[in-house]
Amino acid sequence: MSECARCGSNCSHRLCVQKVPIFSHLNTDTLLRLSEKIGHLEFNKGDRIFEENSHPASLFILNEGSVKAYKYTPDGREQILYVFTEGDFFGEQFLLGNRKAAYSVEALNPVRICTLSKDNLNEELRLNPDIAIRIIEELEERLAGLEEVIQGLGVRSVDARLGSLLLSFCDKYGISTPEGISIRLPLSREGMANYLGIARETVSRKLSQLENDGILSSVGSRSILIKDKPALEQLSGRIE
Repeated sequence: MSECARCGSNCSHRLCVQKVPIFSHLNTDTLLRLSEKIGHLEFNKGDRIFEENSHPASLFILNEGSVKAYKYTPDGREQILYVFTEGDFFGEQFLLGNRKAAYSVEALNPVRICTLSKDNLNEELRLNPDIAIRIIEELEERLAGLEEVIQGLGVRSVDARLGSLLLSFCDKYGISTPEGISIRLPLSREGMANYLGIARETVSRKLSQLENDGILSSVGSRSILIKDKPALEQLSGRIE
């Protein structure tokens, strides 16, 4: 971890905080005031931003790169809970309730992070109470997504769960092209397996099957092209 000099200059007064939904409604003067309270850090791939059971002291805003939030199961298996990318924020629930972190967060690639201390966050909540409402809305959305994953572990097929994961990547990271929807995967095959609670070999086999069926094609080790999104939606159960 190091101080992120370039992040500070890149953010300038365009503000990394503008990327975050909970702050996007604020006026320019408020955003400029908020930017003066922002710290900047950078992490290399594999660095821990914070660990489970620690007490994070800041709200973390991803300015560049991606991270995974995970914890270990009783049998020692890594379970990925969330993947955060540019514009996402995390750590807020541990600040508001002074709770220990429920998971660890690790950089998936070189990342630049903007930070807002607990005291500064609390001050902004007092000045702009609607920020708290937006935080609650974001937490509700994350909880709903997590509940869907947990429920799916027991009742949905591996094909449906993988299809849902690929669709979530498609919605968040997909870029439309004449050939289909191009996705730079935020997770490796192993990471996808850890998220879904299955073996890495199963992920590779299922992706190959989808490729053989003409639903997608691999483009290198970390990119895919979704060629038939309706078929993927049907596989996931998103549509009948």
